Amino acid sequence: MPDPGLSQNLISRVNLGDLLVRSAARSPNHLAVVDDVFRLSYRDLNSWVNRTAHGLAALGYCRGDALALMSTNRSEFLVTYFACAKLGLVCVPINLFWRQSELAYVLDHAHARGIVVEQASVEQLCEALPETPRLAEIIVIDGTAPSLGERRGLTFDSLQGGMPDDEPEVFVEDRDPISYLYTSGTTSAPKGVVSSHLAVYLESLGSALETRFTAADRVSALLPLFHTAQLNAIATPAIAVGATIFILRGFDAERLIELIERDRLTVTFALPMMYRAVLDSLDDAPRDVSSLRLAIYAMAPMPAHELVRGMEKLGCEFSLMFGQTELNPLSAYFRPANQLTHPGAVGTPSVNVQIAIMDGEGRLLPQGQSGEIVYRSPQVLSGYLSNPEATAAAFAGGWFHSGDSGHLDADGILWFADRFKDVIKTGGENVASIEVEKALYAADPGVAEVAVIGLPHERWGEAITAVVITKAGHSLEEADLLAKLRQHLSPYKCPKRIVFTETMPKTATGKIQKAKLRVELADLYLAGKV
Repeated sequence: MPDPGLSQNLISRVNLGDLLVRSAARSPNHLAVVDDVFRLSYRDLNSWVNRTAHGLAALGYCRGDALALMSTNRSEFLVTYFACAKLGLVCVPINLFWRQSELAYVLDHAHARGIVVEQASVEQLCEALPETPRLAEIIVIDGTAPSLGERRGLTFDSLQGGMPDDEPEVFVEDRDPISYLYTSGTTSAPKGVVSSHLAVYLESLGSALETRFTAADRVSALLPLFHTAQLNAIATPAIAVGATIFILRGFDAERLIELIERDRLTVTFALPMMYRAVLDSLDDAPRDVSSLRLAIYAMAPMPAHELVRGMEKLGCEFSLMFGQTELNPLSAYFRPANQLTHPGAVGTPSVNVQIAIMDGEGRLLPQGQSGEIVYRSPQVLSGYLSNPEATAAAFAGGWFHSGDSGHLDADGILWFADRFKDVIKTGGENVASIEVEKALYAADPGVAEVAVIGLPHERWGEAITAVVITKAGHSLEEADLLAKLRQHLSPYKCPKRIVFTETMPKTATGKIQKAKLRVELADLYLAGKV
């Protein structure tokens, strides 16, 4: 006799895997995913996911087990993620830039039973295995099964080979975790963000609404899928509406332009620095990019002059996604209509998200006053894995505390000032590093990338310091750039020094790692009082 609890659950549950099931039912022959190897219809993608889920079940994986996923962008990444969803497993995406200690910590902390790993990363994984005794299975994508003593090694093909492609029917609660997403730790170990099916499902639908995704869209996926921005702000919303995802292994301006022109992409998602490279390339050799309707950016602001240039060259609208891992990730959406009317803002609250500003005493502040950005939303994390203290602090006072500072203006638009840890305390004043960065971009078109940090200084406490990469073909001098900057900023906000460099430490998603810059340049002012 069928289990009545399972029957009811299958009828009414919220499960991320069902987004794929329903798109495959609506449009089975519509193109779902394209990468360097595969062109998969929605029927093909869903069948592959089901075979993989049955293969994992045959190994004994069941609801609540954690399966790590260590791969570059490829179809198998999405297949594994959705197979985990359908079985009620917890997917643990691995940042390929983690060192051995970070990798070992996450695998152990998440209690990962097994890992799906790309052949190219097997050696990196093996270095961490002595510290991960719980890891029982290693499933290799596009390679041979490793021989690792008591650990079971198998290939991704053998995992799902010969398995049925019918829908696995498993009891999964709406608030069961679909993923543990680990945030970067600068002074402590990474925190595991527990994200539920309900949270990611609603965020996916909300993102699809904000971006106006439809089945006719053809969307790029070039930022790492192991990061929530590419995975849950772009890929899962695209699958929810039955759009086509074009997966790239990384960013190359010429490759992206070629893809837009040849495959008529309609939506791109990239970092501001990537759009600059695309626009520079189009200056040198114009191409047909008329299919684009929307260019989405994230991680960093785009100055007004760059937005205007982008709109003219690409002939499409621009929008900014603002959020954080704990919101899975979209919390505010800076709509195309507001890009030039409110330059420097980050948008209005996304669908499903309520935003407020709170002071240090837990009081909500009126419009125009600055404080901590706090949220209420069904998209918010369930908590930090095995960290009740951090969870309690984040949820204090009935709001999720973002750790960001900002304010809401009279139009209800959110203005992000800075991460609290990136606010520079100089000479008794608090200066938002992002304000100085925006001014530097506006001061001279030769500024390709900039990071503003505070460094120890005997007189100022922290000295505002700009680290700048110069755009190819341009020449910048510190004195000239500072002179231009003084036309945009109050004197106390101007950097004491500008340091020119060719590279900066970055995360896998291209975010500049300011903590590392602070360490590298910690002694800059020890020799004198600037």
